[in-house]
Amino acid sequence: MQDHISLTDVCLERDGITVLNNINLHLTEARIALIGSNGSGKSSLARLLNGLLQATAGTISVCGEDPKKGIEAMHRRVGFIFQNPDHQLIFPTVLEELSFGLMNIGKTRRQAHDQAMSLLRQHDHEEWANMSVHALSEGQKQLVCIFAVLLMEPKLLILDEPFSALDLLIKKQLLRILDQQAPQMLMISHDLDAIYHFDRVIWLEHGRVREDGPAPAVIDHYRQWVASQLENHP
Repeated sequence: MQDHISLTDVCLERDGITVLNNINLHLTEARIALIGSNGSGKSSLARLLNGLLQATAGTISVCGEDPKKGIEAMHRRVGFIFQNPDHQLIFPTVLEELSFGLMNIGKTRRQAHDQAMSLLRQHDHEEWANMSVHALSEGQKQLVCIFAVLLMEPKLLILDEPFSALDLLIKKQLLRILDQQAPQMLMISHDLDAIYHFDRVIWLEHGRVREDGPAPAVIDHYRQWVASQLENHP
């Protein structure tokens, strides 16, 4: 159970509106995706797992920890990648950005720098160390965000539409890095091709699980549903 995520009878209300209703999930697969229409509850569900939001009812366990303890308690267990890297990058240089989290958990500056440089060398980006993060392309910024989170060695990595502004080549490169290095991964995505090889896809609509299963089957059903919606609402 220490490596699993469980949600039991989870509900979430915000400003008197039901966002998630009676969610029951047991997540053990390595690669899981959340799909569904805008406003279906995907981002809210993801934020429950790292303590950014608190459930109105029900229980949640993430790698043996209760997210109700707050985001600080979940920091070592859950890494989060936002859609826009500029919302995540806070330091002027790449090396400072990569070192911050490590120093925050007790590494010395030298240890943090050495660990960050080792990861950059591993991916042939050692020359980025002293570059301004603002001089990087969008894809490079997103990779720095991913590196910063991976250095913390989380048990679960959550990505909220991380590749929506990236071209196909950069997207595939980042997905390859994640496949090689990420632990358990939960990705919110409208890019159905990018998640077609995932182990499991959960389709949310109106705050409920509409379908849950192997990626190809769920994605194909979702595409059929979208096509039917377009036919009914030309």
